[in-house]
Amino acid sequence: MDCATSGKDDDDAFLSARELLGCALYGLEEDEEDIPDPTPLSQIEVHENERVVLIDVYMPSIRMARINRSVNRTVTLPAWLNAIAMEHDINFSQLLQEAIKSQLHINR
Repeated sequence: MDCATSGKDDDDAFLSARELLGCALYGLEEDEEDIPDPTPLSQIEVHENERVVLIDVYMPSIRMARINRSVNRTVTLPAWLNAIAMEHDINFSQLLQEAIKSQLHINR
């Protein structure tokens, strides 16, 4: 898996590495690809300005975040209906979510 990340300081770099690892592993899972075994630390060669650190990631959190992420959908409405809805401060996303849940009998 060839990928890299960086950060403005150690904490930022560790956070970026954790996010990257989670995304990479999730992608492998979604594509039903094998997850490679980690390379033993003793086999990693580093240069003078480099160091090796362990990065962990809790995959259940990554999976849940991906399931609950928002996606954009384009809907078409008659202009008059859009104008009235906007006059009444209708939240289109919330209304559409509630309507779809109702249609599918989802109670969460």
